[in-house]
Amino acid sequence: MQDWYQMAFELIDMRSFSNLWYWIALAVVWSTASHWVLGVPYDMVTRARRNGGQAEEDLHDLVRVNVNRLLYITETAGIWMLAIGCFFLTTLAILGFVYWIEFAQAVFLLALPMGLVFALSIHTARKIRAADGEGLYRKLHIHRFLTQLIGMISIFITAFWGMWQNMSLGVL
Repeated sequence: MQDWYQMAFELIDMRSFSNLWYWIALAVVWSTASHWVLGVPYDMVTRARRNGGQAEEDLHDLVRVNVNRLLYITETAGIWMLAIGCFFLTTLAILGFVYWIEFAQAVFLLALPMGLVFALSIHTARKIRAADGEGLYRKLHIHRFLTQLIGMISIFITAFWGMWQNMSLGVL
């Protein structure tokens, strides 16, 4: 039985910050988060702004559907989602920074900023619904900019934490 565990941990490197797959996943997560603004691909936003017409109607319809969906979910299950999310983040923080489990640190450094992006999405969705579509392009652009800002700060902090972990453990 011990050989099975050893083989599994060699195959799945639990030292996340020295694992190339963690950094690829981090890049994919932030690239995807900045491309999909409230569930709408950002190229669709730029195309609608540039061309107007049917592309603009499609954008408004897709934003309306996604905003209504996101707000319905948060209005019906928001408290539960918040409680489960806080429990999950607290568990990761304790495992990662009290018990020094590197995998938990890596997941925490990915999950916490994504939680901030989710909260930002809810805030933006409420502003779009309240404004009834006025200034839609500006709101989507600001949302994307703030998502990218959160992503850059997150990647910066994660990279320095990962470098510090790797250097302090002697893994280069």
